[in-house]
Amino acid sequence: MVLLGPSGCGKTTTLLMIAGVYKPSSGYIYFDDKIVNDLEPKDRNIGMVFQSYALYPHMTIYDNIAFPLRLKKLPKDEIDRKVKQVASMLRIDNLLNRYPRQLSGGQQQRVALARAIVKEPSLFLMDEPLSNLDAKIRVEVRAELKRLQKELGITTIYVTHDQAEALSLADRIAVMNEGILQQVGSPDELYSRPANTFVASFIGAPAANIIDANIVEEKNVMYFEMLGTRFPIPRDYAEVLKNETKVYFMVRPEDVRIVEGKGFSIYSIEWLGREAFAHVRAPDGTLLRVILPPESKLTIGQEVGVNFNYAKTHVYKSTGELII
Repeated sequence: MVLLGPSGCGKTTTLLMIAGVYKPSSGYIYFDDKIVNDLEPKDRNIGMVFQSYALYPHMTIYDNIAFPLRLKKLPKDEIDRKVKQVASMLRIDNLLNRYPRQLSGGQQQRVALARAIVKEPSLFLMDEPLSNLDAKIRVEVRAELKRLQKELGITTIYVTHDQAEALSLADRIAVMNEGILQQVGSPDELYSRPANTFVASFIGAPAANIIDANIVEEKNVMYFEMLGTRFPIPRDYAEVLKNETKVYFMVRPEDVRIVEGKGFSIYSIEWLGREAFAHVRAPDGTLLRVILPPESKLTIGQEVGVNFNYAKTHVYKSTGELII
């Protein structure tokens, strides 16, 4: 489970309540069917990994990993077996005699993970553990984390503000904003059917186009009046929207269709290898985000028309809630 949202939305506070550092002002926290509100953090059998690696600089990697086992006063041979086992799992068994200062950021994060795993917790809590790593290492460690979670089968709650990280890691995502839970679902559910305009704008890169629209009717045909022009409303949308007047129309960049026509123009193009990302200026000056195929021959300033893959679009009330 990934807790996803902007800075200050309550993700870490929620994590620390689960850990027992903070007590909730109301309600109950359950581990399985047991209420743990009054259970001390040390008695919750959790493993925690933070943005800060929190390694002991004067200890070797072996001793850092072994530290929580020594606190439990486990036999020396059992400690040795467990440390070497988890070090091998995380591919740091060749680093056990080194000190943290001799390791890269990615290696240090693996050590922090090893120290959490070696305790054999019933729950992992991770607070932005990859944010200090550079982009390439972050992708590598992310893949490692996903593999480990599946291999160990330990419930994991992971906090991040990075929606790409959430989509790649999570079985389920809980999106938060200003302390309020916005939507809980699988990555596909959140991407394909966001519950409100906040989730729609927060999930996906490039970001979705969320467009102010009026619904008008002329000669028994309903239209979206938006972007300085009109688009006929599909028949299956029209029945649902017949009592609406002001709405938000949401379309992701990959579902905008560039067609022959006039009124729109190519404002900018970024070639990204396997695809191109463009801004298209609408008649009212709005810039639409559009994903183009790599073989596209469009040029800046070229006049075009626009249509949409309506099967993938959504309409929201003016207050932000999903209609269709």
